[in-house]
Amino acid sequence: MDIALIQFKEAGKKYYFKIPEHLKLNEGDKVILETTVGLEIGLVSSIKGEDELEVLDNLKPVVRLATKKDLEHEAKNQADEILVIDEVRKLINKYDLDMFVLNAEYTLDRAKLTIYFKAEERVDFRDLVKDLSGLYQTRIELRQIGPRDVAKIVGGIGPCGLVLCCQSFIGEFDAVTIKMAKNQELSLNPKNISGVCGKLLCCLKFEDEVYGILKNEMPDLNQKVKSEKGEGRVIDINFISSKVKIKYFENDIIPEWVDYRELIK
Repeated sequence: MDIALIQFKEAGKKYYFKIPEHLKLNEGDKVILETTVGLEIGLVSSIKGEDELEVLDNLKPVVRLATKKDLEHEAKNQADEILVIDEVRKLINKYDLDMFVLNAEYTLDRAKLTIYFKAEERVDFRDLVKDLSGLYQTRIELRQIGPRDVAKIVGGIGPCGLVLCCQSFIGEFDAVTIKMAKNQELSLNPKNISGVCGKLLCCLKFEDEVYGILKNEMPDLNQKVKSEKGEGRVIDINFISSKVKIKYFENDIIPEWVDYRELIK
């Protein structure tokens, strides 16, 4: 049995589904899937054999390939979602709710309408849901999301000058800790290690492993080392360039940066 890795949103989390024997799929195909919220369209990100993975129980099967009619229906949903956002914002003003709507999503079969919003505190939106249920005649879910998810939806440019990682390729958020910033010897000033969302930069997480490897391989500060010019001690370290600065015991030799791989063991 082959298994498909399915992505529902661009830069979204990926999920495994079984591929029925009668169905031949290729990477890039759009398919119909039955999820816990209803029928949805997903993109085949990759295909793997069962022997390539751990045993995965209770996987749902891919229903079928998406048809032209399905894609037209999806486009209609996306157009209507924009109108939903406008209507929800009007109702928020009507009930004077302290919340801001960011996005709305229909399932393909319109069995459910999910509305994403941000708010500083909990919001009593029971009257809002009642109005929306009557207006759209479907199951309504209002989902409050955190700062990172807000940034993923809104998008923007990070401090590095590139499109936000969460918007371009991060499917799901990993825990990021201040220890990772310390491990990379970064300034702990919140402005220097926080993203546009106000949380710790996601790149601290996926760069941390490299710094961990380099810390294990490179000499420590004040460690005695030897290069072609002689012996000395490490007085500075640059992990990005993989170099250490050596102050030689011989006073007539000027301190210099040396690639740690060129040190004499």
